[in-house]
Amino acid sequence: MPRRELQGVVVSDKADKTIIVLVERRVMHPLYKKIIKRSKRYRAHDKENRHKIGDKVRIVECRPVSKSKTWRVVAEGAASA
Repeated sequence: MPRRELQGVVVSDKADKTIIVLVERRVMHPLYKKIIKRSKRYRAHDKENRHKIGDKVRIVECRPVSKSKTWRVVAEGAASA
């Protein structure tokens, strides 16, 4: 099964080797048929503490690194957007 890959914006980099990435997606409302935004925050493993708040990044699913981290940073998403 292929690994899921998401793109989002870093909203926190306070923890060591961990960043929090906000991923927004657009979905259609089932009744009103209007496009609405849904967002979710993911904790991702950033081994070198390279990414800062506001950076666009791509994250990919991986084995659990800790209790709440099952994603890791692949690369900046700006080049592949």
